[in-house]
Amino acid sequence: MAPRKNKRSEAGRAIAQAIIDNYQPTNAQEMQDAIKEIFGPMFEAMLQGEMDSHLGYESNDHGYKPTTNRRNGYTSKTLKTSMGDIEIQSPRDRDGSFEPQVVPKRTRDVSGIEDKVIAMYAKGMSQRDIADTIEDIYGFEISAEMISNITDQVIEKAKEWQSRPLKRFYPFIFVDCLYVDIRKEMETKSCAVYVILGYDSNGIKDILGIWIGESEGKHYWMQIFDEIKARGVEDILFISMDGVSGLEEGAKSIFKDVVVQRCIVHLIRNSIRYIPSKDYKAYTSQLKKVYGASSLKAAVAEFERFKQNWSKYPGAVDVWTRNWKHVEQLFNYGSAVRKVMYTTNPIEAINSSLRKVTKKGAFPSEDAVLKALYLRITELYKKWNGRPVPNWAIVRNQLAMDTSMQARILKYEKY
Repeated sequence: MAPRKNKRSEAGRAIAQAIIDNYQPTNAQEMQDAIKEIFGPMFEAMLQGEMDSHLGYESNDHGYKPTTNRRNGYTSKTLKTSMGDIEIQSPRDRDGSFEPQVVPKRTRDVSGIEDKVIAMYAKGMSQRDIADTIEDIYGFEISAEMISNITDQVIEKAKEWQSRPLKRFYPFIFVDCLYVDIRKEMETKSCAVYVILGYDSNGIKDILGIWIGESEGKHYWMQIFDEIKARGVEDILFISMDGVSGLEEGAKSIFKDVVVQRCIVHLIRNSIRYIPSKDYKAYTSQLKKVYGASSLKAAVAEFERFKQNWSKYPGAVDVWTRNWKHVEQLFNYGSAVRKVMYTTNPIEAINSSLRKVTKKGAFPSEDAVLKALYLRITELYKKWNGRPVPNWAIVRNQLAMDTSMQARILKYEKY
């Protein structure tokens, strides 16, 4: 077997050996201290090289000078680097025309700390935790005000994302709300954050937007659906929801052909409130035979048996009787389509992730909420990595069996 090729360059090995020979580190900490000590001379050497290029002659050159400008001493600077604080001497020239590139004027942070702060904030870390982490790892302090200023830079990006054009067609969207506390006019109010997740024609997930309102209701949902239509959405096949008040009417007023599906999991949760805990297992087991039946005929038969067996709990049975149309319409579609549309679990998983950044406490403004949630959403996009949801090809084939839906799908696939 041929020996494994060492990818490290000869220059790198020579530098490493020189550090070891000169500093003779005996552990990892001493090695890091040695590397930190050479950072300053490296920056200074690069700055000297930039000054030589700017003036057109090297230091201590006693020959002809092509310019009357001269070196003019040094400015002491403390740089924040990924290895901690480092003192350097930055060269100056007499007429002040030198503009260094490696460490620009008025720049004292070369650690890339802004990206690190934003990444930590997106993962739900509090400002105090971020400050402590920066100090532990990089050896310098960062104030809460600085963290806020850094993360505020993404507010404009968040607003651009919120108003971006959307695709013309989404086979499935899922809607849900979470609640956050926002300080308004000397008091803290609990506000609803509306979130919409879409699956496009290729089964790729996309969060269409987040909207902040004081409460859920029909008129606000109408405004939201009107907005996404204005942003380019022309047609939606299915909306899965948890029974939010006014949502179905609001959706159908804007997208008249949409099928609105109540989440079966939420119906189960609502109905077991009327069931003693000792009967949960038997109750949910028989319910599964209803919504999990192989056909509508079988589902109807199972539902009749269900009503008879659980008639002693009329409140539980009534939940399903009132919402029977949402069970019945599932059987208009293939099993793979039913599996997508019957639950709001996909959007609930997203909201669970968003709560990691909303649980910190009350927010000072709606912009602060938008900033935190947008950064968290960018992390979700990275996790999804543009992959389609599982079994999407089967879902597409089953949708194509419905001639009216096939026509709507093909209308938008032409573009």
